Amino acid sequence: MSTLQAYVIFLLLIGCERLWELRLSRMHAAASMSRGGKEFGQGHYPPMVVLHTALLIGAPLEAWLAHRPFIPALGFSMLALVVMAQMLRYWAITTLGDQWNTRVIVVPGADRIRRGPYRWLTHPNYVAVVIEGLALPLIHTSWLTALVFSILNLFLLRVRIRCEDAALAELRHV
Repeated sequence: MSTLQAYVIFLLLIGCERLWELRLSRMHAAASMSRGGKEFGQGHYPPMVVLHTALLIGAPLEAWLAHRPFIPALGFSMLALVVMAQMLRYWAITTLGDQWNTRVIVVPGADRIRRGPYRWLTHPNYVAVVIEGLALPLIHTSWLTALVFSILNLFLLRVRIRCEDAALAELRHV
């Protein structure tokens, strides 16, 4: 098996994991809405889905079309960063429990979580996304995908974080 084939399989596994996250998110969203939850920022959600899907498609496509080499020192260090980002992501997800969602939904009267990674970071999942968006393509030297995703993701995260902060501020006043 070539390194590119292994990389594609790894990215397919990441894609399956993302589909599982979306399923979990839908269950949490339904539960939140049944408790009077209010969704914020619906307009930025579709571009976010497209961008994250493009990352998983663009990285192996660039590696294949541009004949990007697998450089072991870079690839394995970036793989380690991806694993650490995943650990941070799942720490955030498990800490939020049924309040975690890929959408911005707040339930009036719900407690603001301030434990786990939220003791130190306001948005730990987004830290994980930034690390992953840079490191995942660089596993197989797809530097252009890493650059384009990171730049677009910074613009999107700016909108997303403002939306989320506004939603949480409103929640505190409900």
